[in-house]
Amino acid sequence: MTPALLEKEIAEDILLEEHDVVASICRDSFWFFVQEFWAEIIDEPLIENWHMPLLCEELQKLAERVFKRLPLRQDLLINIAPGTSKSTITSVMLPAWCWIRAPWVQIICGSYGHDLALDLSTKGRAIVESEKYKACFPEVKLSSTQNAKQFYQTTAGGWRFATSTGGAVTGRHGHLIIIDDPVDPQGAESLAENEAARLWLTDVIPKRKVDQSRTPTVMIMQRLHRDDPSALWQDQMKRGRHVKHICLPAEVNEFIKPVSLAARYVDGLLDPVRLSRMVLENQWRVSEHSYEAQYLQNPIPRGGGMFKTDNIEILPMDKYPEGFKLVRYWDKAGTREGGAYTAGVLMGARGKNRMKEFVILDVVRGQWEAYTREKIIRQTAEADGRRVIVRVEQEPGSGGKESAENTIRNLAGFRVAADLVGASSGNKVQRADPLASQVNGGAVKMRRADWNSAYLDEMRSFREQSKYKDQIDASTGAFSLLVGRQKYIGALR
Repeated sequence: MTPALLEKEIAEDILLEEHDVVASICRDSFWFFVQEFWAEIIDEPLIENWHMPLLCEELQKLAERVFKRLPLRQDLLINIAPGTSKSTITSVMLPAWCWIRAPWVQIICGSYGHDLALDLSTKGRAIVESEKYKACFPEVKLSSTQNAKQFYQTTAGGWRFATSTGGAVTGRHGHLIIIDDPVDPQGAESLAENEAARLWLTDVIPKRKVDQSRTPTVMIMQRLHRDDPSALWQDQMKRGRHVKHICLPAEVNEFIKPVSLAARYVDGLLDPVRLSRMVLENQWRVSEHSYEAQYLQNPIPRGGGMFKTDNIEILPMDKYPEGFKLVRYWDKAGTREGGAYTAGVLMGARGKNRMKEFVILDVVRGQWEAYTREKIIRQTAEADGRRVIVRVEQEPGSGGKESAENTIRNLAGFRVAADLVGASSGNKVQRADPLASQVNGGAVKMRRADWNSAYLDEMRSFREQSKYKDQIDASTGAFSLLVGRQKYIGALR
């Protein structure tokens, strides 16, 4: 044998040994399999985060019981923010991994749309047909007679069938069922779409099991609506259905399950690299309503919740209306680019007692450091005019007092004072309740302006744990002054 042939044979033997090692570890660890085969279907490098091995571990524990044909212990519900590789792990990688342990396993995979379901199925097939997979697991072969995008089969009798929410699964019975995003994020507000998904999950999917007592169902999704499929499963859990629920919002909040996982968040973030504060901030700016649901796993009904925003009439106004008493209320924050917002809301009122009507006239809002903030507050007061009352919420403690005093000195010559009552009269939700009553009763109007959308989004989502409450806090302060906490209110300008 020539030296070149000998060297080639040695290299091939080393490669075979490497494949054997990879295969052995992959069989023992789904997470290792994800790491090894990521590059077979994803062009971007794998950005690891602690939630990924966590999900893999939970999915592996569930699948292990299928391989051993053990009785069903529980189904698995996972709520997690978008952009976390949930579909790649669950819908693409898991079926391919299951076959290296049990090539006879039959898997039904469902998603909200036919095209999405086929895309995930195609990526899963690409892994099984990759040269690396074939080298590591030569015992797993796809059938030459049944190898379509929607339905492909192993020579050992296992298969993966892709379907969409509401789609027919006639004649198919799975050892494992995976439901990945059963509702379209763009259509989640549709009662018909949610109802169709709920019916499919209750009337169709449970009948598509090889054995009702052994086949588990995994559902992984971002929250989209208060009546979405995740809510359905949680209602069933209250009635005794055995489901393990894992909830991983993008930021630390009260919806994390199990609660012990909160300790694994880094600076309050689930994934500080892919879901950094800048990324989340941008998502929030697009729509706080969607952000609350999809990223914080807390769906808030549009036009619902504490404030019925549909009852606010938005009016075109070239100038502030006649006959209204006016107050500008400031809720201050001192962190630039990444902290809470400073907001100054100008609100007017006219009439008496139950005949009183209110109008939200202007909102000035931003994330500014202290010097810029005080400069903008002064400029706003000059634009409003000296007869508009200015109030600044004074937070408890010496720091809050000093901050309020600085603003009062900055506004020398204007009718300005600190508001101690707002800072000490119950929590923010309790303080907002009187304003909500007027909004819900149709007594509050709004001047049409470019700030309307962000304001209404915050109002729709308002609760004690909301990410941002500054505009509503300032509105609550202005409203309280207008209904009589102070004896004098700004005159007409």
